[in-house]
Amino acid sequence: MRLGTRLALGLGVLSLAVFAVVGTALTAYMRDYLEQQLGDQLKLIQTVQAKDAAAHGTVRRKPYYGWYTAVYDVSGDSVALRRPADVPDDTRPLSELARAMARSDTELVRTARIDGEGTYRLRGCEVEPGVVLVSAAPVEDVEKTLERLVTVQVVVFALALTALVVFGRRMLRRGLKPLSDMAYTAHGITSHDLTEAAARLPLRVDGRDGGREVAELRTAFNTMLEHIDDSLAVRAEAELRLRRFVADASHELRTPLMSVRGYADLFQYAAANEPAEREKHLARLRAEAARMGILLDDLLLLARLDAEEVEAPLRTADTDLTELVQQAADAFRAGRPTHPLTVTAHATEPLVLRLDPQRIRQVLDNLLANAAVHTPPGTPVSVELDAVPGRVLVRVADAGPGIPADHRDRVFDRFYRVDKARTRDRGGSGLGLAVARSLVRAHGGDIGLTSRPGATVFTVRLPYRGLTEV
Repeated sequence: MRLGTRLALGLGVLSLAVFAVVGTALTAYMRDYLEQQLGDQLKLIQTVQAKDAAAHGTVRRKPYYGWYTAVYDVSGDSVALRRPADVPDDTRPLSELARAMARSDTELVRTARIDGEGTYRLRGCEVEPGVVLVSAAPVEDVEKTLERLVTVQVVVFALALTALVVFGRRMLRRGLKPLSDMAYTAHGITSHDLTEAAARLPLRVDGRDGGREVAELRTAFNTMLEHIDDSLAVRAEAELRLRRFVADASHELRTPLMSVRGYADLFQYAAANEPAEREKHLARLRAEAARMGILLDDLLLLARLDAEEVEAPLRTADTDLTELVQQAADAFRAGRPTHPLTVTAHATEPLVLRLDPQRIRQVLDNLLANAAVHTPPGTPVSVELDAVPGRVLVRVADAGPGIPADHRDRVFDRFYRVDKARTRDRGGSGLGLAVARSLVRAHGGDIGLTSRPGATVFTVRLPYRGLTEV
């Protein structure tokens, strides 16, 4: 059974209970009211009849049609009816009330059934000592009025209940239509192929009906779809990067392996066995093997840094970062004499940090080598060391042509090279910046990039507790 139907039926049952309570209360109130009116009418008539009985001995005034009046002489347990009297054949209820009235100091009212006549309302009053007037009024009119009232209530309540269920169901169906739209959208999502690499969810729930609660549900539903879309996009991007990474890694490893295989094949020929040729080929074999070893070491380091369940491969110690930067600068000047290097330290105190000096030195070497490789000879390179509250900043800058805007977001990707035309001997494998960022993040820091023609700056941020705000 649909939710709208169940709500409509539930509303009908609740309304039926309310109608029953209201009808019962109304009927009880109407019964009390009519009986009170009948009693007041009996009292008023008996006032006149008592005077008539006191003057003439009996009641000469004719009562209403169907009403009865009797005057009794009561002496002890003896009750005698005065004649003439307008009484029914069964006078027992009237005489019993007269006998009880003789023993009572107040007027008595009771309801009794008279055989052959029906139910009557009896009222007695004392005319004079030993003389009791008893009047009887039928309650049939009261019962008929109540029966008619109950009939009207049943008919009206039944019509109201039917209208409430029918129109309430329509209104509920209209109010629940946004939920049906959401269900339709959910069915559309289940039929959507989420296994595609670039899967997206074009379905959304629109509309403004349904009230605040439905609007909140609609917003949450659409937010969930946006989150699913974002997750699918991230997954697709991760799969694309993984495929590109595997392809690049395979390509990078294939090149030195092919070189090793080629030089190994040369040893099958006599010309390759000449001492000079043999030493030349062995040198090339060692160079290719070394380059392949460096590449594998970088891949292994990245894999260990990416594995959350494995502790980062760091051997931390208290290290003076200023001295570490100076060592990297000296090594750069010795290996890259064509690029003038300047080192500026703004800190007035030794910058002693808890870090792995070998890995941070690797980061500095990678950034300096990147500046030298991607700029023409003679390009100035600078290293700036500064301390701010909570952090140490190391800026490695060059005055080269800069990095194009469409490449800046991907320079830290693995195997990514801005200049695709560069040879691997000059441009490297494209892992240097990726390794640098992973190592900095393993130390709890981060690395950023800003670039424009004439100024490319890599900023390394490391946590530092030696400087506090004033």
